[in-house]
Amino acid sequence: MTTALALNCTLKPSPDSSSTELLLQQVLDALATHGVTGEQVRVVDHDVRPGVLADMGDGDEWPAIRRRVLAADILIVGTPTWMGHMSSVAQRVLERLDAELSETDDAGRPILAGKVAATCVVGNEDGAHKITADLYQALADVGFSVASQAGTYWNGEAMHTVDYKDLGSTPDEVASATATLARNTAHLAALLAENPYPAP
Repeated sequence: MTTALALNCTLKPSPDSSSTELLLQQVLDALATHGVTGEQVRVVDHDVRPGVLADMGDGDEWPAIRRRVLAADILIVGTPTWMGHMSSVAQRVLERLDAELSETDDAGRPILAGKVAATCVVGNEDGAHKITADLYQALADVGFSVASQAGTYWNGEAMHTVDYKDLGSTPDEVASATATLARNTAHLAALLAENPYPAP
């Protein structure tokens, strides 16, 4: 069975409502139609220390999240847009994933090389394309594969206060992008599970 983990990089701790949580749940629901089971973690609820090691010690809660990342076939990183950039929480997640560059499996492949990543971005300001590009590059750099059109996003009207969670319904364009993300990501994950990358 294919599994997914969604990392919600909102700045809002639980139980505050989160537009990122809503879009990530829609991604997980779309993946479920392709036989993928998934769960969501709100990173800000955990004491994830700054650093580029797998375990920064002294109560660092990243190692527990890391175990869930390694157990999943698919990782979805969701972030709000702040000042045109991903959240500081999302940046910290990428920095912590940097530690995986030195980890390999028994065949010598990067430990994340068989896993697939996707992204979602929300915000009432511009920046979603830039954030998606930054996430794609970083996730691919540490070993994840990214399927065709594996990013979904919503941008509200600039300088207004309507959030994604405040909309009465999901815009057709977002629903279509989310469905495409799920279809292509599930497909690629199944392909890699059956045909892993060659060992060095």
